[in-house]
Amino acid sequence: MSTALAPGFDEELWAAVGDPSRRRVLDALLTRGTATPTALADDLPLTRQAVTKHLAVLDRAGLVTARRHGREVRFAVQPARLDEATRALTDAARAWDRRLLAIKRIAEELAASEAGRAED
Repeated sequence: MSTALAPGFDEELWAAVGDPSRRRVLDALLTRGTATPTALADDLPLTRQAVTKHLAVLDRAGLVTARRHGREVRFAVQPARLDEATRALTDAARAWDRRLLAIKRIAEELAASEAGRAED
């Protein structure tokens, strides 16, 4: 679900990666490749139930996929969606850099103008 806030902005995606515990789950999955919620909980300071809930949010955002293997459900990161998130974050950072540079220029112009008036 995109909004008018910025191109590539996806509220569900940013809500998913905005939580530090979910980022830890993603990091653990990236390290392992695939894993069950139980295996991830063994690596993290989270319960299996908490890991499962975080994985559900990540799955809805398209960042992970689940595959059933017998009685186990194994999760894996979706690299394309993670790349999309990285590109959107990079674009947002560039936009903020441009805004901050414009603010800096305005502040410098105001300071120069004030210095010029003080000399008169």
